Amino acid sequence: MNRISIFTKLLFFCLIRPLLIFPQKIDTRKYVGNDMNLFSNHYDSKKLSMDRTLFKNINFGKDSSQNIYSKVQKNASKLTIPTSIKEKSQDNTNFSPTKFMKTKTDKLIIYQMMFHLWGNKNTTNKLNGSAEENGVTKFKDLNDLAIQKLKQFGYSHLYMTGLLEHATMEDFTAIGIPNDHPDVVKGRCGSPYAVKDYYDVNPFFACDPENRMQEFESMVGRVHHNGLKVIMDFVPNHVARCYHSDMKPVGTKDFGEEDDITKAFAPNNNFYYLPDTEFQIPIGVVSPVPVNKPYIEKPAKASGNDVFVADPSINDWFETVKLNYGVDIQHDRKTYFDPIPPTWIKMVDILKYWASKGIDGFRCDMAEMVPVEFWKYATKAVKSEYPNTIFIAEIYNPHEYHNYVKVGGFDYLYDKVGLYDALRRLVEQKPEATVEDITKVWQDESGDISQNMLRFLENHDEQRINTPSFAHGDPFAVIPAMVVTATLHTGPLMIYFGQEFGESAEEPEGFNKADDRTTIFDFWGVKSQQAWMNGGKFDGAKLSEDQKRLREFYGDLLKFVNTSDAVKFGDFYDLQYVQGNGYDKRKVYSYLRFSRKQKLLFVCNFNYDQEQEIYLNIPHGAWNVMNLAMHKKIVLKGEFKQKDQIFIEADKPIPFILPPNSVLVYEILDKK
Repeated sequence: MNRISIFTKLLFFCLIRPLLIFPQKIDTRKYVGNDMNLFSNHYDSKKLSMDRTLFKNINFGKDSSQNIYSKVQKNASKLTIPTSIKEKSQDNTNFSPTKFMKTKTDKLIIYQMMFHLWGNKNTTNKLNGSAEENGVTKFKDLNDLAIQKLKQFGYSHLYMTGLLEHATMEDFTAIGIPNDHPDVVKGRCGSPYAVKDYYDVNPFFACDPENRMQEFESMVGRVHHNGLKVIMDFVPNHVARCYHSDMKPVGTKDFGEEDDITKAFAPNNNFYYLPDTEFQIPIGVVSPVPVNKPYIEKPAKASGNDVFVADPSINDWFETVKLNYGVDIQHDRKTYFDPIPPTWIKMVDILKYWASKGIDGFRCDMAEMVPVEFWKYATKAVKSEYPNTIFIAEIYNPHEYHNYVKVGGFDYLYDKVGLYDALRRLVEQKPEATVEDITKVWQDESGDISQNMLRFLENHDEQRINTPSFAHGDPFAVIPAMVVTATLHTGPLMIYFGQEFGESAEEPEGFNKADDRTTIFDFWGVKSQQAWMNGGKFDGAKLSEDQKRLREFYGDLLKFVNTSDAVKFGDFYDLQYVQGNGYDKRKVYSYLRFSRKQKLLFVCNFNYDQEQEIYLNIPHGAWNVMNLAMHKKIVLKGEFKQKDQIFIEADKPIPFILPPNSVLVYEILDKK
């Protein structure tokens, strides 16, 4: 992990303890920084221990709270409140019902595991190494202790990426599985999204590959026994070029088995064909294992990313073939949905097969590349027999969000191009970055389906946070972004394994070329994950101090989310529209989350290295929807273990000093 500045470390601790959460107009440097001389240019980093004991000499009991508040009041009284702010704080006529939205509870906490990497304890890390050389997760590695540790951390669902048997360069001919041609496999392990057999799991996950399904079912049973649920991938848009199912139920036909390969398109075909052509391996493909014979595919099939040429490029999904759902893509996407296309029926059978084995949900790869009419058919069919099954869509077109929820029957959608992109611009400190884009997410894209939006800052497709291209090598830089991701609405949250340690993904693994992403194609040992596993103890003893502190932040955040009635069940109110001149509308974002039981105020400073002095307005409309009277004295009680409380007047702007890269969280209470 890159070295984190002592200043950023302090801000991090201020969040999770949170010494940042002070009453009005508090300059935290007066009460933390100066007292410990942390901001000296000549501190000895070897003598400075940034653990909890650092803060033991600071008294935040009742007496010190009053002393701090009196200093704050004295400072605040010297500040002149601009007229425009006074006027806006009392404005009730501009309140719009569209700024206040009802939401329901769907606050799942999903942990994405790149399964072949997650439990691997082997530290060899040979470039293009095999499973034997570099190691691979076994089903048994997800044992009761590991599951309990994940549950204690706050997760509700384990999304195990790459369970389905996919094309690989590993040799399992000894148990009757034919080899895949290495020229149409990406990486020594292979892509988890080039499925070779929809009815099987990868044999390299099993200690006894011939009994792989029994080992898989035992693992699922352990997860359920320990109170968590299992999500797996469903890859409906494409399959591996060497697709062949040896585990399909009796009477089930393979994809393409009954196709008319003389036709480019036919409603009853499973694939799209390019008649009178032969597939060409893309220029630049170099296999890390010997190639004994050429790959033959006549006629060539269309590639998975809708490429209808026999010679796709190395940047295409050339290792996969596109599945036909009754859409003639090359002729204005004309549809043939009556009678039901054979691909629909096959896919629903596959979904039911895995649901019958205890799978609780499906993350549906590139769902928008499959017609929404199929999803309506499939989700209804599966839920009629397994009503608690959840469906998550990987989708990137906001114009289709409502369609895939309201028509397609999806429970949740990836919120990538909306919230993720907006927050990433802020973390990257791009010139165009503004918190106004957060407001646009709910105003323009998903406000009325916010409970259906799955939020994240990492997944296997995106670059790791702790990289030069994202957070400039500082995983603590996402503190405000992560809090917003977790608490903005009631929809689910996903964390990618290693994110909580600041995994940097800085090494080339083989097919993956150190692109700031952890490989999905290669066998590899992820060092930060291995440090947490500590040889199977799962105690994090080998993590660095920085990694431990980062994990503590994520753990405290998940605990807060899981125990907050307002975050899990409550409504949302965006405060940006009522702020005036004394408020940085590009870098400061404030909002309320509230239920009948709890009312919370969030104030986030996205300026990485600049302190902000602001005046915060909470309008009449907000007090009304929270059922708090404007004339009452209001108590702000610090959250994240902060015990201090202060009193404000509801009809007056609240002055704050926001340290750089920080979040303030208060519970709002009636003065008793």
